[in-house]
Amino acid sequence: MASVQLVGVEKVYPNGHVAARGLDMEIADGEFMVLVGPSGCGKSTALRMIAGLETPTAGRVLIGERDVTALPPQERDIAMVFQSYALYPHMTVRENLSFGLRMRGAARPAIAERVEGAARALGLDTVLERKPSQLSGGQRQRVALGRAMVRDPKVFLFDEPLSNLDAKLRVETRAELARLHRRLKATIVYVTHDQEEALTLGGRVAVMRDGIVEQVAPPMEVYRRPASLFVAGFVGSPAMNLLAGDVRADGAWAGPGGLVLPLGPGPRGSGAPAGVTLGVRPHDLAIVAAGAGDADARVDVVEPRGSELLVHLRLGAGGEGGELRVVAPPDLPVAVDAAVGVQLDRDRLHWFDAATRKRLE
Repeated sequence: MASVQLVGVEKVYPNGHVAARGLDMEIADGEFMVLVGPSGCGKSTALRMIAGLETPTAGRVLIGERDVTALPPQERDIAMVFQSYALYPHMTVRENLSFGLRMRGAARPAIAERVEGAARALGLDTVLERKPSQLSGGQRQRVALGRAMVRDPKVFLFDEPLSNLDAKLRVETRAELARLHRRLKATIVYVTHDQEEALTLGGRVAVMRDGIVEQVAPPMEVYRRPASLFVAGFVGSPAMNLLAGDVRADGAWAGPGGLVLPLGPGPRGSGAPAGVTLGVRPHDLAIVAAGAGDADARVDVVEPRGSELLVHLRLGAGGEGGELRVVAPPDLPVAVDAAVGVQLDRDRLHWFDAATRKRLE
């Protein structure tokens, strides 16, 4: 296996579209790095530049200590798994798994050993003589993974490999991928738009927007200490509540619907700007009796979600303020248009400079 480095990598297409802006990233040998972000953020372009399918406009790509920026894909010793399985329909599972090795002229005993080993690891040993049309979607995805595994590459690259699976299969295959990484200790660069997938799989997560990396950190750090308003709003389900407000002359923060809070020590210590956005996750709020919390609100929508309720509130006694989402216990007696209070967990508030959109702290 090997490390991967992007050094000042940029990609500008002939039409002027900038897909990557000065990407600097180091992925350690054996690390599982996830690139996550919305469609068009540049994550797949970054992966394709590592693979050699796209040529950077500027910067360098290194695999191990080797500069591979100008090398074609076949000389980079990488294996790529795409969203589409790209299996040969006329070949059996065994033939699909062994195809790359046969094209390289590997010895038959070595091919058989690697194919059998990959099939056992992925639970495909009982379907080796079947063709792709006789397999489930999850099995076809595992064959695509196995085809990459048998090559024993320096780096595995995954481009949205679970997007075609249903919800249950995605969860099962995520677990298989985690086990595979633990067993192989492989270097994996994994692209997804699904932030739940990113948080559950990645040793580290790189959150991308408009061709730049907003934050690179372990999953729980990204969740608990988002570095920017974009990361705060993108990571987490339900999404973080973001409330615009101003810092008053007495140093308190005043937001919509009469919500007034003392600024945290981080924002105070950094010299709080005039415009400050408060972030608070729906799980860090509680619905209480009207007049008993940090602010009054009215219930707008109640969504039962099995183990919990997602309650949409309108801040202010008359509901004239902004929307606030609260995750509440499933048996909480709450009715649409009811007057309630909302209590914030003061230890779990996030403050952002409204102008720079960066975290204050």
